[in-house]
Amino acid sequence: MKKIFTLLILLLSISLAEDTRLINLKPAEIDSLLKVNAQKGLTITQRIDLYSEMFLRTEYSWTPTGDGAHALYEPQPLLSFTQSNCMVLCEHSLAMAISDSWDNFFNNLQQIRYRDGIIGMKTRNHYTMADWVPENSWILDDVTKKVGEKYTEETTRHISYSTFFGGKNLADLRYIKPDADYTIDYIIWKDLPKVKKNIKQGDILAMILKDKDNIFSGHMILAVEVDGKLFIREASTSKMTTFQTDFDEWAKSKYAKKRYCGIIVTRVKENLNKKDAVILPWKIQDLKK
Repeated sequence: MKKIFTLLILLLSISLAEDTRLINLKPAEIDSLLKVNAQKGLTITQRIDLYSEMFLRTEYSWTPTGDGAHALYEPQPLLSFTQSNCMVLCEHSLAMAISDSWDNFFNNLQQIRYRDGIIGMKTRNHYTMADWVPENSWILDDVTKKVGEKYTEETTRHISYSTFFGGKNLADLRYIKPDADYTIDYIIWKDLPKVKKNIKQGDILAMILKDKDNIFSGHMILAVEVDGKLFIREASTSKMTTFQTDFDEWAKSKYAKKRYCGIIVTRVKENLNKKDAVILPWKIQDLKK
């Protein structure tokens, strides 16, 4: 039986060798891939790197995912491998990295995308700093001050959920989060080269917009390693695809420096980021306690 399982793994590896982009794989193939990679001695952050690489050259879309076919407002599918955007790239890569099967990946993804895994427009983690980062504190730590050392600053902004959901033509504004002020730390853009050594493979970064008082982040990206060097991997409108850039080149981007004042850094919790570690969807509520 062990020999048969080994042969199946070998055949799977050969079949995926030509083009391992997720767009070319069926759910059953992804299910097998998740199972195999969860037993190869890789940490969660190493698997974030692995799976995000499989999104490279995937077409960019503003709305690749939504709340499912029966949703009232955004009926796009709950997951997508044919198109991506910055948040989808980060969410899908993280969900795959903590999963060992298709079913567990799908359910983990909803726990990452939605407050308490409850699918719906109002419970989706829309705002990166007010929703996505705090709601995923069960798996990620905000390590911005640790990474940024003395090169950090604070910014406070007002998040208006009533304005946001009103702009999406939601007639029923019950059960939305109250408007509130939020304060965060961010690493100053010009000082990024000074803290490069502190950024690790698998870190999930958010880029903080300049001159805004009603929103923090305009883009989410991943830090990965390519041949031992630090790269930024992203799905962006700048190329309308998913691509990667050497960190030093990315940090010097004139467009980015003009639009953004800095970044925040989140990282998979150290106690969870072990070799072959997986997180089962029904265990997440325990991690939130």
